[in-house]
Amino acid sequence: MESSQQPRALVAPRYFIEFKQFLLRGNVVDLAVGIVVGTAFGAVVSALVADLLTPLIAAIFGSSDFSGLSFTINGSHFLYGHLLNTLISFVTIAAAVFFLVVRPVNALMARQRTEPPVDETTRKCPECLSEVPREARRCAFCTAEIGAAA
Repeated sequence: MESSQQPRALVAPRYFIEFKQFLLRGNVVDLAVGIVVGTAFGAVVSALVADLLTPLIAAIFGSSDFSGLSFTINGSHFLYGHLLNTLISFVTIAAAVFFLVVRPVNALMARQRTEPPVDETTRKCPECLSEVPREARRCAFCTAEIGAAA
């Protein structure tokens, strides 16, 4: 007796198909790329701070490690040097990111902007400096006549 059954093709369960669709949606892939690039950029910024900015601080203040600074009151030991190290690290990282990334990207985006500026829908009342609609002829706050919009 000959078997008339053909081999069955492997069919992925529905949840595998849904999972594949979820992974391949644009925002999930974009998020993954952003996290990887952000991690790599974090390493670059940390190296910049540790290898260039921290030695510069050490040259100015005489020491780059303030973790040994502390004081004691009534038997309680306060390690303010660790806080100082963390604050300096935060400020230097924030300054590096601002001056080396944010400002250049903002300047680049400003040069790339092609749309015209958006018209404002309000203007200031000359008497009370409140925001009033551009078409208004009288201020709703101080009732001063402000004339038609220019």
